[in-house]
Parts: sequence; C-alpha cells; structure tokens
Amino acid sequence: MTAEIYRLKIVLQYSKPVIWRRVLVKSDIKLSKLSEIILTVMGWSGGHLHGFRVKEQYYLDLDNFEDRPTALDERETRLCDVVGCGKYFIYDYDFGDGWQHSIRVEAVLKPEWGVKYPVCTAGAMACPPDDIGGMGGYEDFLKALKNPKSKKNKELIEWHGGEDFDPAELNLEEINEALHLPKESQ
Repeated sequence: MTAEIYRLKIVLQYSKPVIWRRVLVKSDIKLSKLSEIILTVMGWSGGHLHGFRVKEQYYLDLDNFEDRPTALDERETRLCDVVGCGKYFIYDYDFGDGWQHSIRVEAVLKPEWGVKYPVCTAGAMACPPDDIGGMGGYEDFLKALKNPKSKKNKELIEWHGGEDFDPAELNLEEINEALHLPKESQ
C-alpha cells in the first residue's frame, strides 16, 4: 500500500512577520526523519536537541534524553500514528534558544505520480540564524541590520552571518534541492 501524503503547514511561533513553510511528506515517515525535513525547509543547521509534542505526549531521540521516562522514541514513531488531518502538534528545536514550531496537518492527499517527496511548496521569510538567542536575539539582529554603523551592531552582524542576510529571502528551489541531497552532503 502506498503511503498517503500529508500537507503540513509549519509556522515558527512568535515570528513577525510570520516565518512559515508548507511541505508535502509521506504520512508514514518516522518523526526522526520529519525532524530532518523541518530543519531543512526552515533553514536550521541542526546539531541542537529537539522534540515533538502531540497533546501531552513527547517524542524524542531517547539516546539524548535518558531522564524522560514518559517520552516515546521519535525513531520508532510514524507521523500517521500520532496525528491526522486537521490536527496540530509542536516541534521544539534548540531548547536553549527555544524555537517552537506549530505544525498543522492541512490535508491528506494521494501521492502524485513522478513527485519525489518530501517537497516544500510554499513559505515566507528566511529562518533566523542558529544560535542567535531565540526570538529576542533575532529581533536585535534585525535591528542591527537596519543600523549597521554602531560598533555593537557591527559585532552582532559579524557574529551571525554578515550583512548579506535578507530576512525576506526564501528560495524554494534551494530548499527542495537540499531535501534530496544525501545526508553527508548537507
């Protein structure tokens, strides 16, 4: 039996303007693979702890969370076993910076012949740089980009990727290429 396709809308909570992506994924993927997809489509580099929350249940990479006896292993849990159409869940990334993503299953679709899933079909805005200090740090970074002349702002801009950062930039072609690169190439 061929897996159904879930159309997900991923929204970075508390972002203004809203940073979001729409992604088509196979319904039977493991949550650990969905984490990789979210990181890629949002623009995060990875390397930080993460987890999913569906209602009150946590799904984590249990190798990194030995002290969470009520959590279930994301590597053994399929997306379709925990959410369905119209349902929301949360993806937390980088517990230090506190990035929360609200994810909604917008639709359940039949797979289209010739389409290689996952695929990012829409979105808005660039993702904040990793390790920027959460939403507050990102807001400071955006202010610094608007006024790069002060010493403090110059340091902040250099620390987080330089003046060429465009918060409105989103390149779906690059995102979709990255989704299908071999893992060691990313």
